[in-house]
Amino acid sequence: MVSLITLDVAGTTVNERGAVYDTLKSVVEEALSVTISDEDLRPALGANKAEAIAGFLNKFRGEADPAEVERLFLEFRSKLEQSYRENPPVELPGVVDAIRRMRAAGMQVSLTTGFDRGVTQMILDELGWTVGPEATDTVDFAITSDDVSTGRPAPELIQVAMQRSGVTDPAEVLAAGDTELDLAAGMNAGAKYVVAVSTGAQSAEHLATFPHTHVCDVRDLPELLGVPAIQPAQ
Repeated sequence: MVSLITLDVAGTTVNERGAVYDTLKSVVEEALSVTISDEDLRPALGANKAEAIAGFLNKFRGEADPAEVERLFLEFRSKLEQSYRENPPVELPGVVDAIRRMRAAGMQVSLTTGFDRGVTQMILDELGWTVGPEATDTVDFAITSDDVSTGRPAPELIQVAMQRSGVTDPAEVLAAGDTELDLAAGMNAGAKYVVAVSTGAQSAEHLATFPHTHVCDVRDLPELLGVPAIQPAQ
């Protein structure tokens, strides 16, 4: 039985129109006077964003000075926040209803993201989503890059969600995301279900080439898990 659902944010539960990677690419290109190809960008998809910046510095300069990583990350965060203010993220179709159904069936739902707490909270505020144990809350937990020491493909985001939910057996966990790093984190966590979501950064065809258990968008997870529809109050 699945007790915990862990869901990535951008591209999995939220449509932010690719702003995170457009912003990351432009900040790095401007700072390093380089052109970032799609292949260069690929390791950053689903990654901790500070770690992604360090990766670009290592690739193009041969080293990643921590002070420069911090400076570029703060610039990235500032520009991303501006982008979100100008073009706010929206929830992907059917996501909130699916989460509501799974929670009503007794499952806990956690967001897991490579964003830091500040950016995550901004997205939640724009969507009007709340985090907490009440039935009126959107999700039970939101685990961010601030909560872990190592980003994906390490399983730590999922493991922290397990700790907070009280779930100790990864066979009770479903992990879903829209990038190969999301899938790798789920596999590394030993999750029973590792679900490739096709609504974000990488196509279903691409994701299907990496270890996973299912290809299924978040809105269809209740059907995958046999969760009944919520009956209207009489």
